Amino acid sequence: MTSPAALTGQTSLPVPGDLFARHQTIAGLRALADFLEANPSVPIKEYGGDYNVYTRTGDDPAAVAAVDQVAALLNTEVTDDRPHGGHYIASKTFGRITYQIVHIPARQMDEHHAHISYRDNIRLNPAQNNDDEGRAA
Repeated sequence: MTSPAALTGQTSLPVPGDLFARHQTIAGLRALADFLEANPSVPIKEYGGDYNVYTRTGDDPAAVAAVDQVAALLNTEVTDDRPHGGHYIASKTFGRITYQIVHIPARQMDEHHAHISYRDNIRLNPAQNNDDEGRAA
């Protein structure tokens, strides 16, 4: 008998709630494809689109391992921009659709949260208009 891991490439069993979300996502993608095929007058993105998935763990080594696992399944290389303050990414293009799994390291998330923590402290004056009246040329 063939094991589920041999069929899917997964080394760990999915969480039951994830199976439901996975089923709904796949069914939704198929329904969208069928709809677009049946309705050629409906516009699409000329250059395709992206399906981005972000790792859900706060543990950097586990998230990197998850990206590595998906990269192996996709038979693609990982892009590691972490030394430059970036992300850890595996992606593959299918036609004009790109699947991408992304890990944002905890340090980058912490920096992002610190940066946006000031957003509520800055308020524009609603009485100020956006034209150039009164400005020196």
